[in-house]
Amino acid sequence: MLDRVAGNPTFTCSDPSLALDETNLCLQAAEALKKEVGPMDNISIHLEKRIPVGAGLGGGSSDAAATIKGINTLFDLKLSEEKQHAVAVSLGADVPFFLNGGCQYGTGIGDQLSAAKIPVIGAILLVVPPIKVSTEWAYKAVKNALPGGFGTGNFSVPFQVHAEWDNSGALFENDFESLVFQTYPEIGDLKRRLISAGAKFASLSGSGSTVFGIFEDSADAELQQQQFSSFQSFIAYPVSDLSDLS
Repeated sequence: MLDRVAGNPTFTCSDPSLALDETNLCLQAAEALKKEVGPMDNISIHLEKRIPVGAGLGGGSSDAAATIKGINTLFDLKLSEEKQHAVAVSLGADVPFFLNGGCQYGTGIGDQLSAAKIPVIGAILLVVPPIKVSTEWAYKAVKNALPGGFGTGNFSVPFQVHAEWDNSGALFENDFESLVFQTYPEIGDLKRRLISAGAKFASLSGSGSTVFGIFEDSADAELQQQQFSSFQSFIAYPVSDLSDLS
């Protein structure tokens, strides 16, 4: 929630474990916009944190993107998509993705985005183990492990040509998996369990620790969620556009 207020900027959060200082991406986004457009009335931000921290789900980055879009609307800044994108990428390579959402193919450092299509999704079952994987550690470690660093890619053909999900890695492959699964075998076990439960595709989300399984039938995802009752879990349903959320 964003408001225009008098006095000093304020920032509150529903999660007491998160720092309420300039290390938070919401405040960083507000400051980046001030540098872009000049002084604004002070801003009050309240973050209702629902996405688990350290789970590889882009929670902080999506919060930053929401702050950019919210302030742009609240203050009627009329920033172009290009300007918003530039502010977003200054905060993190994956922040621009969350400005528009949907399915996008990223190149460069992940900030050069184009619309993409993937096979049908009924629902996504996300399982969050009680482990926080350090993003900084994961990126440093995987950069050392990859031949050529981050300059290589695995897409030999456009993935839009695939009509079905495939757990062989022909469609998607997460280079963090071998590193994270070796360090945290229990996370790798969750992927195997999701595949055994009937997921058409399963993978580590980002650098972890969340593992997700894609089901073509949402009823199957809801049924299989029961076997992961000892973990925090969520079911996400795809939407075609933002109007579906109203």
